[in-house]
Amino acid sequence: MNTGPGSGTDSPQELEQAALGPRKHRTASAKARKGRIDSGRTERPESAGRRSASRAVSPWLKELLTWGLTLAVAVLVVLCMNYFVFSLSTVEGQSMEPTLYEKEWLFVDKISYRAGTPKIGDVIILKDPADAEPRKEYLVKRIVAGPGDRLEIRQGELYRNGELVVESYTDVLVEDPDYGPVTVQAGHYFVMGDNRHASASRDSRSFQAVPREAILGRADLILWPITKWARL
Repeated sequence: MNTGPGSGTDSPQELEQAALGPRKHRTASAKARKGRIDSGRTERPESAGRRSASRAVSPWLKELLTWGLTLAVAVLVVLCMNYFVFSLSTVEGQSMEPTLYEKEWLFVDKISYRAGTPKIGDVIILKDPADAEPRKEYLVKRIVAGPGDRLEIRQGELYRNGELVVESYTDVLVEDPDYGPVTVQAGHYFVMGDNRHASASRDSRSFQAVPREAILGRADLILWPITKWARL
């Protein structure tokens, strides 16, 4: 049996409406879902404020950490240099006059003696050999004789290996009694203060020659007061 165009069959208009209807419904549903998703992403104002505040504080914290690290490195470098390379020392007493006076600041070179050896004429910083306390005091003296040298003080003048030593850094002859002759043993140095007035300096004449390991460094400069700045 043949069926006519209007029997049991939807018209083209109805088919078009039926096709359009579901598309509109799906579009509306998609918009509704998108709306729900977007509404889920919305932040509360106070949360956004806290996040912006944390972003504002972060650079300050980084800057503070950077400064702290720089300061720590600088302190570490200074401590290492002070221990291995140089130190500052203050003169106490009159035993090194007229070369050094009380309260003057000295720049002490520590590294030179790590690579080399002390020399006659050097002004040095050494541990006090007579100090038995755990915390030793330090002395500033001048080396006047080295290992193997024969030293003697006679009639106010210093002789080394039989030859008169001309000491331009002193202002008087030795006023203490004659001393020696003595021979400086290996690895030791005979030291004296530049002040040759009677009993003005406690040095190797009283505590003998000092071992190499007792010498901490060489005093190279007078740093303070600035008007007394000079190389030793």
